[in-house]
Amino acid sequence: MLDEAKDRHARFQQKLAEAGIEVALITDEASIGYLAGFWGYLSVEFGRPTALVVRPDGDPVVVTPLMESEMVAAMTWVEEIVTWEDMGNNHWVHVLPKVLGDARRVAVEKGTLPAPLRNWFDDQMPGTQLTDVSPLLGAMRMIKSPAEIAVMRQAGQIAGAMMGAAHGALAADVPEYEAALAVIDAGTRKAAGFLTDRGWEAFVSPMIQGLQILQSGSDTSMVHRRASVKRLAPGDPVYFCFCNMAQFKLYKLGFDRMFFIEHASDDAIRVQQAAIDAQQAAIAAIRPGVTAESVAEAANEVYRARGYETGYRTGRSIGMSYLEAPELKAGDLTVLQPGMTFAVDGGISLDGQCGGRIGDSVVVTETGCDYLTEYPREILYSGQLP
Repeated sequence: MLDEAKDRHARFQQKLAEAGIEVALITDEASIGYLAGFWGYLSVEFGRPTALVVRPDGDPVVVTPLMESEMVAAMTWVEEIVTWEDMGNNHWVHVLPKVLGDARRVAVEKGTLPAPLRNWFDDQMPGTQLTDVSPLLGAMRMIKSPAEIAVMRQAGQIAGAMMGAAHGALAADVPEYEAALAVIDAGTRKAAGFLTDRGWEAFVSPMIQGLQILQSGSDTSMVHRRASVKRLAPGDPVYFCFCNMAQFKLYKLGFDRMFFIEHASDDAIRVQQAAIDAQQAAIAAIRPGVTAESVAEAANEVYRARGYETGYRTGRSIGMSYLEAPELKAGDLTVLQPGMTFAVDGGISLDGQCGGRIGDSVVVTETGCDYLTEYPREILYSGQLP
């Protein structure tokens, strides 16, 4: 992974040179991981920014808190690590200007620039012109390398183990949180099987983290509700979304399934089958040369035919961030290419009643697409494991 990151950095430098950018200040955790191979555990949320400074014709510099520097140095291929401390003349507000030098035009990721840094530029560097480097990085990250896809396939296997555990934990009178605990345990054990305790991998934790998105009964219309102490009842639909949990070595997938406890009403089955059919129509439309919006339209045709309103989007590009470009939605005219990776969803919400949900991750191939995630794409019941 470090060799890949170093190669990406070289290509990024070339793009900076072609764009006439003097210096880029990279602050998004996913972007730093993409170019430098490391990520932080305590970052800007604690007022503790880490940054990667890249110039088209020089060596990169990592700026990081002193207490994180030993771990960062062991994780990254970047040789120059500049540290800062929480007080005094070595605080980051004094260190960062020295690293940036006399540059008066700095390229940043405007959409994700942390507020402390945004405020610092406004207050302390008012003459600095900030330009947006996100489109350059976004174009690079759009097409995944074979090594990246291999990692995403491992993430898919981890997600599959998580979904199998979720399915196996479902039964009447079981609280939602018990199923969530089963997901965390199964995913962690599967991820651990792909890791060693040597080199860069020693810093990759197998632990599955995040609050499990899980709803049951009429709450399935809420989409992003978390697991609670609510107990499952016969006839309940139960929705699992792993979009904040199905990740491995920084790569994040989308993966969703709906299950029913023992049985389901005709109306609930009708809604869920429509979501499945819409998702499958979208996936069948994915191939090189088509536009992102045409994939969404394939799903929207199914929704309309079944009498449901179309959603905001049918899918999103996936990678090191939870949301990357392009998106499978109306108005996105990006032409699909081999190596692009997407989370493709089927989703219907009937407020206060129920929802229909399914989601998979795929990679675009030369002739169509391949699944990165696997679990039956059909009406699923508790007690009936595949």
